[in-house]
Amino acid sequence: RFSLLLLNLEEYYFEQHTANHIINKGSRDERKFRGSLKICSKSIIFEPDDNIQPIIKIPLRDCISIKAPEDNEANNPFTRDTSGGISVVCNQVFLIKERNIIAPYKTVRGRAEHLFQLDVAGKLGDVVQTLHQLYRASCLDKMGDQAAMITAILQSRLARTSFDKNRFQSISETLHMECKAEMVTPLVTNPGHVCVTDANLYFQPLNGYPKPVVQITLQNVRRIYKRRHGLMPLGLEVFCTENDLCSDIYLKFYNYEDRDELYFLIATYIENHVTEHTAESYMLQWQRGHISNYQYLLHLNNLADRSCNDLSQYPVFPWIVADYSSSVLDLTKPETFRDLSKPIGALNKERLDRLLTRYQEMPEPKFMYGSHYSSPGYVLFYLVRVAPEYMLCLQNGKFDHADRTFNSLAETWKNCLDGATDFKELIPEFYENDSSFLVNSLKLDLGKRQGGKMVEDVELPPWASGPDDFLQKSREALESQYVSEHLHEWIDIIFGCKQRGSEAVAAHNVFHPLTYEGGVDLNSIMDPNEKVALLTQILEFGQTPKQLFTIPHPRRIIPKLKSLSRTSSHSVSITESPVSPNEESFEDLTEESITLAWNNIAKLKLDEQYKIHKEAITGIAVTCNGSSVFTTSQDSTLKMFSKESKTIQRSVSFSNMALSSCLILPGDTTVISSSWDNHIYFYSIAFGRQQDILMGHDDAVSKICWHDGRLYSASWDSTVKVWHCVPGETLSNKKHHFELLAELEHDVSVNTINLNAANTILASGTKEGTISVWDVTTATVLHQLPCHSGTVFDAAFSPDSRHLLSAGEDCCFKVIDVQTGMLISSVTADEPQRCFRWDGNTILSGGQSGELLIWDLLGGKVTERIKGHTGAVMSMWMNEQCNSVITGGEDKQIVFWKLQY
Repeated sequence: RFSLLLLNLEEYYFEQHTANHIINKGSRDERKFRGSLKICSKSIIFEPDDNIQPIIKIPLRDCISIKAPEDNEANNPFTRDTSGGISVVCNQVFLIKERNIIAPYKTVRGRAEHLFQLDVAGKLGDVVQTLHQLYRASCLDKMGDQAAMITAILQSRLARTSFDKNRFQSISETLHMECKAEMVTPLVTNPGHVCVTDANLYFQPLNGYPKPVVQITLQNVRRIYKRRHGLMPLGLEVFCTENDLCSDIYLKFYNYEDRDELYFLIATYIENHVTEHTAESYMLQWQRGHISNYQYLLHLNNLADRSCNDLSQYPVFPWIVADYSSSVLDLTKPETFRDLSKPIGALNKERLDRLLTRYQEMPEPKFMYGSHYSSPGYVLFYLVRVAPEYMLCLQNGKFDHADRTFNSLAETWKNCLDGATDFKELIPEFYENDSSFLVNSLKLDLGKRQGGKMVEDVELPPWASGPDDFLQKSREALESQYVSEHLHEWIDIIFGCKQRGSEAVAAHNVFHPLTYEGGVDLNSIMDPNEKVALLTQILEFGQTPKQLFTIPHPRRIIPKLKSLSRTSSHSVSITESPVSPNEESFEDLTEESITLAWNNIAKLKLDEQYKIHKEAITGIAVTCNGSSVFTTSQDSTLKMFSKESKTIQRSVSFSNMALSSCLILPGDTTVISSSWDNHIYFYSIAFGRQQDILMGHDDAVSKICWHDGRLYSASWDSTVKVWHCVPGETLSNKKHHFELLAELEHDVSVNTINLNAANTILASGTKEGTISVWDVTTATVLHQLPCHSGTVFDAAFSPDSRHLLSAGEDCCFKVIDVQTGMLISSVTADEPQRCFRWDGNTILSGGQSGELLIWDLLGGKVTERIKGHTGAVMSMWMNEQCNSVITGGEDKQIVFWKLQY
């Protein structure tokens, strides 16, 4: 039942000991479970022999004490005749595979003692010493320091051992080379020793898992590839077959010399038996019809560093079929197929236009797409039904939300066409013979969808009679004449001349610079923590394949049959309602880096704090480069605080009334503040003076938002007004010109407003607890719900605009489904939450007492409390990458928070 997937990413499994796990020692209900105690670099794992019992995983960082009780201790939990005991006291444990069922890990929180009694008592001292060492490593604050200490422990273990020559197949074998290395499988690496003789390649894992030695006969080797692993040229992959997707062994070495020497030894051996294939030699075979489209793509993936053992560089295959609604799949019609000359992101013209607008406005380094077409998350999205343990490993013991699971082909294809950040291609499994990844044959509980339906098998298009038929037809489509005529265009985009440079820009095929080979030189980064963080981001985000061709790829030679004419456009035009789930925010740093930040949001640390106002702080705005922070306060001042010099550089008072919020206009030249004196003030940063006043309301202005030349103002006069602002520079009088475009009427005072990512929908919250959802384009109300009893303090849309979260005076969080206007969730806190940020699943909120709280919304509970202000947290700002936060409080302070992972 144990596998290396139970470890965290980048964790090692060192050794195991037969032991008893004793629960409730000395009491009447004492229980003893026999099993195996496994020592890993970041955790202790106990695997009971009894399959009904769960595997227990204790993270070392959650341990309070680890010790071997002395016999002379009065409170010794072991009786005098037992020895070999280890007591582990911890704050939380994970229970895995209870009743041998693969399911999300159960977390048991709270102080508890676990006693482990080793069979071989003589090993007790060594085991406790090892655990103490690893515990010290896990307590280090910075990931880089942790990694360095664990690497030192690992290397000293490898140095104390060597390959056991008794494992050789024959006594007459001659040793050519021995070195240290790690065997790589998806999400996991396993350290040990490599040996090459004149007849065999051997790998002996340090921990003897999954077997004492892996042996490959050199005579059987057909192909060998040098690999880039973790951005470093340290990998080597060996195949004993000509056309298989999966290799026989993938090794990662600790230095280039060992890797290259081993490559040379094996390559020299097989050169005498096998001719080496280059991309060009495969291309010729493909052009002449000697190998299929499928085989050719497989070989190109292999040559471009893609491997089934590395989920961050998994083989990438194209979407071929664009028709998931017909009852018959007609492979003679060009419109059945996806346009292979364009990347996924360019298939929908409307979406592409939005992306290009953003691209043109972006500072260098520019990129068009905020996520990649291949990443570990996407691979497991498709394979979760056959590789659930990999998904649990990647996602810290959880499955993805049911609505985000791979539920239907039509739905997934539609999302790839319309979704603002979904550009994924397919994986080879869609064109093979094994359909098990489409069927939930393991009967996994993958959750319930919004409509109440359980996630079961993948929904297939009407033209497929079943999973096997679907794969059969997908293969026929891949090998069809249309695809043979156009596959070279897709190869240009993924592996060829349109992958980089000006050709990539012209083909709308530009991804984040870090995804390209050579995009970052890890050796040049001296700070180990920065290196670990960057590597994690790149591996989770996905990588662009190695470029194989720099000139346009030739066409396949097609026997002279009836040729299909090219259709002029494959772009599907989508009519978008204002409540469109595909209108997502375009994140300036990868979607994955934001996910990484939110997954680690509990590691938010207080960085600096400054008391800069005389009263509560009501608004925070930050310039693009992060150097200047503007704050408004009930003391009636707008202040400009310099992050670098840690000083207040400007302090402005527009009237003697409190200011309620502020924002900075694009370009960082103007700050707008709203005031309780019914006015909105425009302040020029460049000239250091008040530029304009908008006398827009009949009562206090409570909150303002801005988008694309439009100002949205909420007021206690029961209105939200939408203004069109023409900047001062275009008019001779240097003043702004304001035109009232719309007035959204409410029954009572409006306390807060917010826009969705696409700026098509506005949410407003009143002093009596009503939430209204407005279509901004038509100034009409879509939904109005009495959500809270008392004032609504804050409201915000999820990044995908599907849900709206609000926080109120009644201590409640409420979630509304934007499409239907249905109230779908309510969570109660023990005090009012004044402000928050959320990613759709996790909430970071500021409470009445000054704490920052982290909430698991689906679980409806607080997962972390972080001490912050001494009075209520009144305002919160978060950067686009979600790894930096600033809060303002009733205690007149601003606090800078940093995410450290």
